[in-house]
Amino acid sequence: MSTTPLTLGPRPTDPSVDHEIQSIVAGASTAETCNTDLASGPWNFDIRPGYGPGASMGDVIPTGAPRQGELPAEYRTASDDELHARIRAAKATLGERVVILGHFYQREEVVAHADYLGDSFQLANAALEHPEAEAIVFCGVHFMAETADLLSRPEQAVILPNLAAGCSMADMADIDQVEECWEQLEEVYGDMAAVDADGLVPVIPVTYMNSSAAIKGFVGRHGGIVCTSSNARTVLEWAFARGRRVLFFPDQHLGRNTAKAMGVPLAQMPMWNPRKPLGGSDAGTLADARVILWHGFCSVHRRFTVDQIAKARAEHPGVRVIVHPECPMEVVDAADEAGSTDYIRKAIAAATEPTTFAVGTEINLVQRLAAEYPQHEIFCLDPVVCPCSTMYRIHPGYLAWVLEALVAGTVLNRITVPADVADPARLALERMLAARP
Repeated sequence: MSTTPLTLGPRPTDPSVDHEIQSIVAGASTAETCNTDLASGPWNFDIRPGYGPGASMGDVIPTGAPRQGELPAEYRTASDDELHARIRAAKATLGERVVILGHFYQREEVVAHADYLGDSFQLANAALEHPEAEAIVFCGVHFMAETADLLSRPEQAVILPNLAAGCSMADMADIDQVEECWEQLEEVYGDMAAVDADGLVPVIPVTYMNSSAAIKGFVGRHGGIVCTSSNARTVLEWAFARGRRVLFFPDQHLGRNTAKAMGVPLAQMPMWNPRKPLGGSDAGTLADARVILWHGFCSVHRRFTVDQIAKARAEHPGVRVIVHPECPMEVVDAADEAGSTDYIRKAIAAATEPTTFAVGTEINLVQRLAAEYPQHEIFCLDPVVCPCSTMYRIHPGYLAWVLEALVAGTVLNRITVPADVADPARLALERMLAARP
């Protein structure tokens, strides 16, 4: 999977979600945002535990989650123009010593300085294309920086500009819960390494890329594999060739939507709630299971509904509805298509005639696509402006701070994965790379 270096050209409209939120809060726009605190600098919330304004009230951040120290005042009080000038100057000084990676869901003001734009795995691979870089600045969230550290050279420093940029979905499956789940499944299935008459083990663990390095390491140790939203079907096929069933975490929706499209009945996809004995299931149900789904989800993609799709169809006859497979099954079923962020981008790019697209994914990507392809009408299914709360913790102020520190010879916010976790986690990633359609 390759990622093309980002090129920025003139755009007919302003794709900045931050500018839109500022307009809403100032009363200059009649649109609605999920939280007016999104207009404030993220440093106002770094001292508090939580995922930040805009996060679901049901997303409780784990104790011990990374916290960001106070950003120096000169970066908190600098104007947008000053921050952009300082970032450009630091980049020019550092040259090839640094590469900046920007996730599709990142705010436009940060993407403007990225050398590469892509999803988490595309960006981790983009880092591999720059072995000469001393530092990789990953403008995304914590698990993405961990993956970059797993795949980069040991001497390269991977930097996350704001340590508070986590992921509620990734946090929904912590290593202690997964280890406990595995022990309970062993009581049901017996020796997890024993093969049956068909040469299959009882369970193959599969983790979504949106998970911690510790979870990827667990998967690697137990014969499992990592998947992305682009290759989930291929990975499940790989797993079914080796195991009687799959334990899929942390996103239940990607697992359910993918397995359902492969013909797995819903009755054979029980949910595992880590807070209940046997995940809230029973031995008989687990014996018949083909895919055991972890009770996790993406708060951004859970905002999309069937009613939103019905409204889009009523107001825009002929609309083409594309949603991300992290959306609930009912939403995926009601849409015309479902696919990864890369799929959504390619589908819009390939449309030869002016088309109306209603898109069910993060608002920063949707507005960027609307600006990039003005021949189409492109809008987010959810009319409420609500970006990914943790991605939004990365701000130009933090980017300027870590870059200027590099110029001064200091590495801030380095993300490192311990060797005992990194080795099996890399193995799980290597299995994914080898599992081709």
